Amino acid sequence: MKRRTGTILATVIAVVAASSAALFALPASAETAAFTVQSSWTNGYQGQITVNNDRSTAISTWKVDLTLPAGTTVTQAWNATLATSGSTYTFTPAGWNAGIPAGGSTSFGFIVSGTGRPTACLVNGVSCTGTTNPSPSPSSSSPAPSPSASNDGTPVGINGQLKVCGTKLCNESGQPVQLKGMSTHGLQWFPACYTDASLDWLAGDWNADLLRISMYVQEQGYETDPAGFTARVNALVDEASERGMYALIDFHILTPGDPAFNLERAKTFFAQVSARHANKKNVIYEIANEPNGVSWAQIKNYADQVIPVIRANDPDGVVIVGTRGWSSLGVSEGGNSAEIVSNPVSAANVMYAFHFYAASHKDNYRAEVERAAASLPLFVTEFGTVTYTGDGAVDTASTNAWLDLLDRLKIGYANWTFSDASEGSAALKPGTCAAGAFSGTSVLTESGALLRNRLRAG
Repeated sequence: MKRRTGTILATVIAVVAASSAALFALPASAETAAFTVQSSWTNGYQGQITVNNDRSTAISTWKVDLTLPAGTTVTQAWNATLATSGSTYTFTPAGWNAGIPAGGSTSFGFIVSGTGRPTACLVNGVSCTGTTNPSPSPSSSSPAPSPSASNDGTPVGINGQLKVCGTKLCNESGQPVQLKGMSTHGLQWFPACYTDASLDWLAGDWNADLLRISMYVQEQGYETDPAGFTARVNALVDEASERGMYALIDFHILTPGDPAFNLERAKTFFAQVSARHANKKNVIYEIANEPNGVSWAQIKNYADQVIPVIRANDPDGVVIVGTRGWSSLGVSEGGNSAEIVSNPVSAANVMYAFHFYAASHKDNYRAEVERAAASLPLFVTEFGTVTYTGDGAVDTASTNAWLDLLDRLKIGYANWTFSDASEGSAALKPGTCAAGAFSGTSVLTESGALLRNRLRAG
């Protein structure tokens, strides 16, 4: 994905979206900034600021100072570095977005606790003051297509480049979007399941938005043939792209559970795939499938080293970070999401993985997801309809309870697995892939029928 700049705005700081607007006059020939309330709720809102360079020459850096009234605080920012001094919040570049060419712009976002709007601001040291004007809220119905998306009716055509806005995954025009799809099994074991015919079926009949490409690192995976497995992943990303689906590249670590064991492999792999797909709008990077037996601090340290490798090639791609306890937000190891909330990954455009298996993980896991979703952007990159072993009977009631919750919270998901493995979690009956029988419903398992129906329902 290429770095993009926003539309050049007039010499103002203006609130022009979701709930209210503030207008600040700026002197001529200065840098300008547009402050937009993207969405609001009872006790807070999500803001965005676009810094514009209206000069005839480039600027090498920028700084925005916002002063908020008592009782209103900035709690999180992305695409900028945040510093706080009393009631003043200073935003400086994240690194890659420091320089702004003549006539260009860059944007950053933030979450505010409290309802107060900025009472004063500085843009590169220039003072600004102003008044407040109300503005109607936009419709909260279906996400609006991005004006720069191709809008060919496919998921990518409609939504374009994704980004993290607050606790949600949003499309190119800033509207929350929920991706729903399927995960491959290990590429080394089920190559016949991922063909032109099967992917046409998944995209066209199942209506899947997302293909999670599960590349095992151990277990006869990447470590045995790095070039070969990288090529397989690249080919499947291209196949998903041709069908307008989002491609989630899963660096599938499981045993050993410490992601640092594969740190150098991860750097090499993600450097290669991010360079290969940097100009695509549909690639999401999952950098550690299921960390286990390690602390959140160790996982964060790994993420803080791998994410810059991706960002060097693809500054816009969404990155998903695995969480403690087999990506259970720590619940499966006696923890919870508070450790992530208090010590988040040091990068923007990041989400956190959650995994569940419906027959094993029930009310206490659902309660933690509901709690965490208020503070963290979550993505269920893997779930099963059966037990945590990947086998056993389908638990329809628990699966539907989970999917109803995810739909309500607008959290995306990928089901394990689009394969014909001899296990309860497989969507296809054994022998389906070898026969190339990718049509109809007779080849579906109970799990496959459940998921196909949910995906087709939208």
